[in-house]
Amino acid sequence: MFNEERRLAAPIRWGMVGGGRGSEIGHAHRAGAARDGLFQLVAGAFDLDVERGREFGVNLGVDSARCYANYQAMFEAEPQREDGIQAVSIATPNGTHFAISKAALEAGLHVICEKPLTFTVAESEQLKQLAQQKNRVFAVMYGYSGFPMLHQAREMIKRGDLGEVRIINMQFAHGFHNTAVEEHSPGAKWRMNPEMSGPTYVLGDLGTHTFHMAQMLTGLEVDELCCMRQSFIASRSPLEDNANVMMKFKGGAVGTLWASSVNAGSMHQQKIRVIGEKASIEWWDEQPNQLRYEVQGQPAQVLERGMGYLYGDAPGVCSRIGGGHAEGFFESWANLYHRYALAMDAANRDDTEALAGIWYPSVDDGTQGVRLLECCVESADSHSKWVKFD
Repeated sequence: MFNEERRLAAPIRWGMVGGGRGSEIGHAHRAGAARDGLFQLVAGAFDLDVERGREFGVNLGVDSARCYANYQAMFEAEPQREDGIQAVSIATPNGTHFAISKAALEAGLHVICEKPLTFTVAESEQLKQLAQQKNRVFAVMYGYSGFPMLHQAREMIKRGDLGEVRIINMQFAHGFHNTAVEEHSPGAKWRMNPEMSGPTYVLGDLGTHTFHMAQMLTGLEVDELCCMRQSFIASRSPLEDNANVMMKFKGGAVGTLWASSVNAGSMHQQKIRVIGEKASIEWWDEQPNQLRYEVQGQPAQVLERGMGYLYGDAPGVCSRIGGGHAEGFFESWANLYHRYALAMDAANRDDTEALAGIWYPSVDDGTQGVRLLECCVESADSHSKWVKFD
């Protein structure tokens, strides 16, 4: 079971950029960070509308003097305070991530950034180098990767329960944008604007999640890929609302990735299936407490979160409540924020050994997501030619 007594000497003083009133993702960050008391929200630049952002921050319990007009003002003022922020979460549109992350690192802050991390691999690698120079933790918010049953799947693959991995099927295909919802939804509108979203829409917004899962579970590296993408709502062009990717992994495994926002009637359909030489596993984010385990020649099994037959000694497999009770999205985020806090504390103490032993979605994971997007765009825009991944 989860150990809630694992505490820091003091909560990490934490700020946010973006995530203001009405932001679903902003709320997820705050709920995840608050769950275990390891972070304390003390400052923010929550909104482009200064007064609205200040009012919102005060309603969250933040001192009005520390509700800033913009991130530049926050990063200038907070380091001058003895009680200034030590970390910041960035919950803004994709096109702003690089500049805000760079400024945060230069201000000496640990960073938790939404994905996709940047528009280009070169920008992501620049952030990694800066984080290393500053000895700061740089995390990327792949929010689904905190679910315990994904870590159970990772451990099963690691221990050889599936045998050698042969095939990985990835998908994240909802139906909520099967019409031009961006005409009346600000949240959808920026995602379909290349200046704000970058060179992709569903590949960056959805596909990077399940691609990260594949790398997290298997550790396999992509050798080359080819991509086909469409804009079924013509006004979204050149950004895709549907994409199919084929991958060849180093070592011989193969995979497919389907990302879509026009899968009419679907809620999420975010699934990952890993097929080995002797068994397969499948996880679905709409039933996150279960993991389907299929051994050739045996009846299919559904493994349940919180049960004694799981690899409870494996990092990330522990549960917050006993089996049968549903753990969900906010628990996944809280699990990640717990790891971020431990990593930041270790970095603050220069405990490199402890830091090396803490898994969390890092700047390297964010860079791999950006690399996926670059390669997919190159392939799709060149008549789906095969593209080397590195």
